[in-house]
Amino acid sequence: MAVAYTHLTPEIGASIEGSPTDLLQPEAARQLRDLLRERGVLVFKELNLTNEQQVELARLLGTVREEGEANIFKISIDPRVNPGADYLKGSFLWHMDGTHDDIPVFASLLSGRKLSSVGGQTEFANSYAAYEALSPEMKERIADLRVVHSFETSMSRAGVEPTEAHVAYWKSIPTKVHKLVWTHEGGRKSLVIGCHASHVVDMDRAESDALLGELMAWVTQPRFIYRHEWSVGDLLIWDNTGVLHRAEPYPLESGRMMDRTTLMGEEAFA
Repeated sequence: MAVAYTHLTPEIGASIEGSPTDLLQPEAARQLRDLLRERGVLVFKELNLTNEQQVELARLLGTVREEGEANIFKISIDPRVNPGADYLKGSFLWHMDGTHDDIPVFASLLSGRKLSSVGGQTEFANSYAAYEALSPEMKERIADLRVVHSFETSMSRAGVEPTEAHVAYWKSIPTKVHKLVWTHEGGRKSLVIGCHASHVVDMDRAESDALLGELMAWVTQPRFIYRHEWSVGDLLIWDNTGVLHRAEPYPLESGRMMDRTTLMGEEAFA
């Protein structure tokens, strides 16, 4: 049975139809994985998967990363629920997961369990499509550039309080250098960029800041973005290797809770 879907925008996203029973089938999962690669973000409105079903779907799509309880990592920035989660303020800025690793995670599955009455929408930007739409001159200019990615930079930009303990932890995470243009094994290209992109190697800092700022503005322009308004029970899956994401700010004490399952990376940064 073919998976039924509709495009959410011309450049990014697909809304998937079907029940959990329909979708938790090997053939459906194969189609979903192909569609994820093609469209970047899959949206399942009010699918209301149980945690066990979410992990089952994840296993059909790839290799599940061991995290949280029974492979469900609970995401909350509410200090009453998750003390010490200040680092999650970084999720309010555009980012990719795993730029501090050699092999970034492939994809994430996220279910909305409790929502904030204000804010909390999630936005996704298609870095594949944004690269493809660059001018030939810009593609040539950035083809061989390398960028330093820093956890400390992302935390500073997110406004996390630079306490002695925080700074010590930030500095304990080594910086990584990745090519700005990632040529994937399948031949597609995307931009490795986000709030963690500190500076271009061997480039004047002012020029580097201007270039990275220009590219961030390009990738995150409306034509490449899907903005999700959450309902309880929604499931989102996104391809982390070519899609940036961020959550719109919301009150820390709102109790907003998301359940995440992560798929291990399959391809190293080029």
